[in-house]
Amino acid sequence: QVQLVESGGGLVQAGGSLRLSCAASGRTFSSYVMGWFRQARGKEREFVTMISLSGDTEYYADSVKGRFTISRDNAKNTVYLQMNSLNEEATAVYYCAAARYVHSTMRTRADGYDYWGQGTQVTVSS
Repeated sequence: QVQLVESGGGLVQAGGSLRLSCAASGRTFSSYVMGWFRQARGKEREFVTMISLSGDTEYYADSVKGRFTISRDNAKNTVYLQMNSLNEEATAVYYCAAARYVHSTMRTRADGYDYWGQGTQVTVSS
């Protein structure tokens, strides 16, 4: 089992940047596929990005491609989400997620992941 704790959220102006972090407990962090999802008020949770065990494969939602970057440091048990050129549509609670294995057909689905953090609020102002 793994416990996840997100940090780094906050208020930022449109066009600005934020970096989110997700710290994982346990000694087997490198055994988990990691993902980021977000949920805006009144909307369903949506996929943002995911990264493979070793970090050599990344996958992004079309809405964030070229602006967001996921990375992981297995030595620090941490996954990051660098968010650039933020717009108001990025306002949401951002969740870190983990799974031992995620089939390719499930990687963008919230039910493809087994463990979740508590979320961190990101608010982008105009």
